[in-house]
Amino acid sequence: MERIVLTETESAEIASLAEEVLTSLEDWDPLRFVDEATTIAARLPLRLRQFLVNARGAEADVIVVSGLPVDPDLVPTPTGWDMAAKTGAGRREELVLLLCGSVLGDPFCWATQQDGRVVHDVCPAPGMEESLTSASSKAALSLHTEDVHHPCRGDYVSLFCLRNPDAVGTTIVRIGALDLPEDTREVLAQDRFRFYPDDSHTGAVLNDLVNSDRLAGREFHAGPVLFGPKERPYLRFDIDFMSGVDGTADEAIRVAQERIGAAVERVVLEPGDAVFVDNYRVVHGREPFSPRYDGKDRWLKRLNLIRDIRRLYAMSDVRSRVIA
Repeated sequence: MERIVLTETESAEIASLAEEVLTSLEDWDPLRFVDEATTIAARLPLRLRQFLVNARGAEADVIVVSGLPVDPDLVPTPTGWDMAAKTGAGRREELVLLLCGSVLGDPFCWATQQDGRVVHDVCPAPGMEESLTSASSKAALSLHTEDVHHPCRGDYVSLFCLRNPDAVGTTIVRIGALDLPEDTREVLAQDRFRFYPDDSHTGAVLNDLVNSDRLAGREFHAGPVLFGPKERPYLRFDIDFMSGVDGTADEAIRVAQERIGAAVERVVLEPGDAVFVDNYRVVHGREPFSPRYDGKDRWLKRLNLIRDIRRLYAMSDVRSRVIA
């Protein structure tokens, strides 16, 4: 894990920059701001920019920036992303995440997630406690590749912590830590797997995880679990939203899930911490927790980043950062 801890002076510089930008804007629209973010990110502290550029070049799998500014008068944690969207809660923190993320890649979003917002709010929502989405709480989020179903899934998923009073852990497993049998690796490298959009894209809520027909009717993208350089492969995996095309492939999924479960690491984010997870080399999840709904619950901002925005443009006849 690569980590940088910002000094108080560096944190204050970032807070001042964010305040200057927000004051200069008539209104805060993160999606419209992304084209400016890369230019303004050049004004971030030099040590931070160098750290992020070096981490990108080295393909560091987990990157943590500590000491980012969080408003000392932060509003109460919203009860769901839609409430955050209505109130504009955490605008300055959204801007800070966009600036840092723009050093690593290009921000983008999905029309099917949180009404096409580019910066998501991750906070517990009443009625979603057991769901398989970021609005859950009492149910753990399984270790997964973000947006496993799509060829233009992000290269990085980033999480900026605003609150985490119960020290809820973000769980990760690195591909380099997996001890997979060679015969399983061979199967996982074949186009024998189907990857489905998760509930945050479809709007469905899966309650019966043991029902083999729960993904019936969903479109899927076929391909391998392991791909890329053999000496340093990439991974895509989501036990809840994938299947094998035959019994051999299903057995490879079972073995992989078992080995993933044996290699879990835990990252506890504190306010001011931002983690950037390489979505090709790491699967991530979240521990369960009991929500309070009292304004003090865990609250993160999330941003997807792609290293080459043209991958998005090439798949559409519209030049847009929103995947429809």
